[in-house]
Amino acid sequence: MTTPPPVSRPSRPWGAVGAGAAAIAACAVCCAGPLLAVLGGIGVTSAIGALWVPALAVLAVAAGVGVWGVRRRRRTTACRTAPAQADLGMPTFGPGPALDSDSSKTPG
Repeated sequence: MTTPPPVSRPSRPWGAVGAGAAAIAACAVCCAGPLLAVLGGIGVTSAIGALWVPALAVLAVAAGVGVWGVRRRRRTTACRTAPAQADLGMPTFGPGPALDSDSSKTPG
């Protein structure tokens, strides 16, 4: 009695496709909140500006003041220096300590 040869199936890359789909889903879940917040903020601002034009000017001034404040705060904190916390004793480059001309003589 002989056994029939095994049926060979063509290989399908379902594992790679599944991993790709899982990566896309994870990226969508991770990025959905921040994207919706930014787009929602733009949409709300546009809706308010479309309904009442003076509100658009108020929102533009508020945005300008906010940008100015953030840039000014970053500039002042970037220029601030902090006092040294510890002396590391880093070596200096240059000539060594000056030798006294009499120190090379041997006592005699």
